[in-house]
Amino acid sequence: MWIVRLALLRPYTFIVMAILIVILGGISIFTTPTDIFPYINIPVVGVIWNFQGISPDDMAKRILTVSERAMTTTVNNIERMESTAYNGVGLIRVYMQPGTNVDLAVAQITAVSQTLLRTLPPGTFPPLVVQYDASSVPILQLGLSSDTLTEQQLQDYGQNFIRTQLSVVPGISVPLPYGGRFGPSWLT
Repeated sequence: MWIVRLALLRPYTFIVMAILIVILGGISIFTTPTDIFPYINIPVVGVIWNFQGISPDDMAKRILTVSERAMTTTVNNIERMESTAYNGVGLIRVYMQPGTNVDLAVAQITAVSQTLLRTLPPGTFPPLVVQYDASSVPILQLGLSSDTLTEQQLQDYGQNFIRTQLSVVPGISVPLPYGGRFGPSWLT
């Protein structure tokens, strides 16, 4: 009850406080930086191998095991590695020691992967090497399918039309299309 008595005795004080709350609230809304996640240095690197038509067992034996062994001898500060093989796709997650320079690790992994291409099955494409970052969560993932277009035509459409139209948006990062068959755009 004391606050009601105070408000009745000093109405201008409460009017000024209400105006200050509205003004400071508006200022804080427009000046507070917004981000889904704060920057967190996660020392994890993903290596994604893609080879169409290979079974998970062959992917694990022919590509992932060879790649893991090469990384253990050439990449610094590896804590552990986990790999998963799917039809035509292999994923290696390389966990680095805390405090590791992840950019250097990405460079070393890319270099050893490029060197391995000569020893892997013919037609193996270089892997996609990705640094995990909590603040770079994708806001859009686009999937293409069609009853009338072939997989190669969808791949070309995603690569040559959709990707180029999305790339003009300021601040956007557009990765290469993933999946499907490699069409003529990959052969030239």
